[in-house]
Amino acid sequence: MSQSPSSALSPDNDWNHKLQLAQHMLPLISRLHRENNAVTSIYGRLLVGVTDIDIIKAHRYARRIVARELPLDDTLPILEELVTFDLGTASIDLGRLAKNYSRVEGVDLRTFLEEELSDVIGGASTLQPRDVVLYGFGRIGRLLARILIAREATYGGVRLRAVVVRKKGDDDIVKRASLLRRDSVHGAFNGTISVDRDNDIIWANGTPIQMIYSDDPASIDYTAYGINDAIVVDNTGRWRDRAGLAQHLQSAGASRVVLTAPGKGDVRNIVYGVNHGDITDAESDRIVSAASCTTNAITPVLKVIGDRYGVTHGHVETVHSYTNDQNLADNFHKGPRRGRAAGLNMVLTETGAAKAVSKALPEFEGKLTGNAIRVPTPDVSMAVLNLDLATDVEKREVNDFIRRVSTDSTLRQQIDYIHSPDVVSTDLLGSTHAGVVDGLATIASGNHLVLYVWYDNEFGYSNQVIRIVEEIAGVRPRIYPERKDPQDIR
Repeated sequence: MSQSPSSALSPDNDWNHKLQLAQHMLPLISRLHRENNAVTSIYGRLLVGVTDIDIIKAHRYARRIVARELPLDDTLPILEELVTFDLGTASIDLGRLAKNYSRVEGVDLRTFLEEELSDVIGGASTLQPRDVVLYGFGRIGRLLARILIAREATYGGVRLRAVVVRKKGDDDIVKRASLLRRDSVHGAFNGTISVDRDNDIIWANGTPIQMIYSDDPASIDYTAYGINDAIVVDNTGRWRDRAGLAQHLQSAGASRVVLTAPGKGDVRNIVYGVNHGDITDAESDRIVSAASCTTNAITPVLKVIGDRYGVTHGHVETVHSYTNDQNLADNFHKGPRRGRAAGLNMVLTETGAAKAVSKALPEFEGKLTGNAIRVPTPDVSMAVLNLDLATDVEKREVNDFIRRVSTDSTLRQQIDYIHSPDVVSTDLLGSTHAGVVDGLATIASGNHLVLYVWYDNEFGYSNQVIRIVEEIAGVRPRIYPERKDPQDIR
């Protein structure tokens, strides 16, 4: 193993010491990505396009996960070894590798890594790209575009080729590009955007996005734009049943459809991490739904709690940010109460999320009730899970279990855990997880358990949608070290 720069530095917790180590890590991280298409992370916090300060913060982030800051002295030697391997496309968690290595004795680091990464050493370094089309370009559509552009640059597996909208004036493409560039909630686009008005193309970080103007999902010839075998992501909510969504499959060049709303009838509702393995190549699965943001937030948590303790009955109350289907000022609305001013009122309304859980977890059929309160915040919501269990539980044990699920399990991308006294909704803005359990708010009394689950109902949900798209495309990167089944966490 090469000489680590840390060997010549003081091992104390000095900022300059951390900074120097982080600066040595930067070119190694870049080299792994550039030459091997291998992406590194610290407990899932991606080290892509990062600065030295970002690297230090990622190591500090480990305190939320394993109750201590991860020393850069532990991860730098791992990076120095990784660049010497012939790695294939992968997502490599340096935090978990360091944690696992600390538990072994009598094995040198290189031998340990050869064993941990045996499946990816000497593997292929590229994924076959798959075309993606966004049908609709609203709140979710634009976030999906941002994520797809970033994912293509990171892994090369999915590529956004086109966006389909109804034209709303001569300056439509300029307005669409402007809305992609600036967002009042999620901030500025990370990169550059320009417009080719003659060819109806938005260029985003070098990616050409063809704007296709149409009001008929069945008559678009995607092949005319060089788009083939495309996954169409319908985020309009206009059609939610199989008959309506099947119109997309009549267009040349489209082969699969993903709906970003709860599906109706026999459309399979998928919560990534819970039942995405049920997706097949059968004709019936050419159309699937990504369910709702709330269903995605609560279903993974309910699954792990149900599997471990058993859930006999529960109620889900969501405190949800206002959405575009509410009125800004008091006016007529076809739905009860939603006509009242969204920015001034808490609005009691209904949610189908509780019932929808059983579409991904059949064992919850008839066990959950639900309701919702819309509140005057633009993004980030909370679900309160009020559960009766089959066994008595203690707060500390439940929190520790969920924390370990969030670090080491196959649901790590779906369930996050936070234990901080001053956390409020804006702190969860930009979370890529489906839901974040607030450990300080957990209540346990006998067999009664109350969990508070934060979720970015826009960005967290959009990341879940992209995971489904990547699963269908067959381009999900392998993750190392391999994660455990939540039921195996003790």
